[in-house]
Amino acid sequence: MNRCLPDLKSLVTLAALCLGCFAPPALAQMRQFPANAEVGRLEVTTPPVVLLNNQPARLSPGSRIRGANNLVVLPASLVGQQHWVRLVKDPQGLLHEVWILSEAETQVQRSQLPVFGNWTSGNQTQTPKDDGKTPFNQLPKFPNN
Repeated sequence: MNRCLPDLKSLVTLAALCLGCFAPPALAQMRQFPANAEVGRLEVTTPPVVLLNNQPARLSPGSRIRGANNLVVLPASLVGQQHWVRLVKDPQGLLHEVWILSEAETQVQRSQLPVFGNWTSGNQTQTPKDDGKTPFNQLPKFPNN
């Protein structure tokens, strides 16, 4: 009787798949966000109306909100909750892509995040201010990192 023995290549592939499925969560990588993604504090009030850093904003038609597990979340399920998010705006200034940050992602060094809302980058000792009446050419200059 001719018996089929599994070849070594298929056994190695099976072992690699099993190890990949049971890898500890510490080995999981952080999500990659677009370079123009800003950071903010989002609260959904009445979809599509939201508060971004306690300022009124709107979700764009067809906007996507991704949860900490990277699955799409409906805005109605987030009503009344506040989350740290990374977001991309469309050309009209509406929120188009939103990623709710996981606990590990919020622990990223703040110096690596762009200036937006309450987070600042670098070790700034004094934030430049504008009273709204200063001519454009006399406005304070922000540091380029």
